[in-house]
Amino acid sequence: MTDETFHLTPHDVRAQEFHKILRGYDPMQVESFKQRVAEELDRLLRERTAFDERVKNQIEQLRSFRERERAMNDALIAAQQLRSDIQAQADREAEVVLREARSEAARIVERAQEEEGMIRQRGESAMRQLSAYVASFRALLDRHANELAGLEAYLEHYQQAPMDDRHRAAV
Repeated sequence: MTDETFHLTPHDVRAQEFHKILRGYDPMQVESFKQRVAEELDRLLRERTAFDERVKNQIEQLRSFRERERAMNDALIAAQQLRSDIQAQADREAEVVLREARSEAARIVERAQEEEGMIRQRGESAMRQLSAYVASFRALLDRHANELAGLEAYLEHYQQAPMDDRHRAAV
């Protein structure tokens, strides 16, 4: 049987009846097989319907893309015609902008160099001030360290003196 003369549907499989004969096939196995075949046919039909729909959508999308391509080609030709005029004008404008940018860059560099000099002077002045501060702070710490050493020596002498001497010194 060819595809054109015989179309099997899931309903056909489910409705198919077999004659019962002695020593025939197990009816439960036949029914189980019919059910599996019907389910597979259902799945295949759904799949085919989905594929048919996808093909239809793809064909429509292809048609749309071809129309867009035609429109884009027309736009591209028009753009290419305008390109050379716009490019020449852009080159002229770029040259003017470049000259102005170079001039502005030179002014910015000159100002930056002046500011750098001032910042360096301030930095050197700050370093001199910091150096002087550190030296005076070190001298202050040395004086305090000497006073602390004197106090510690006095305390050590006081702790080693006999109790009577301490009592007399307190009175």
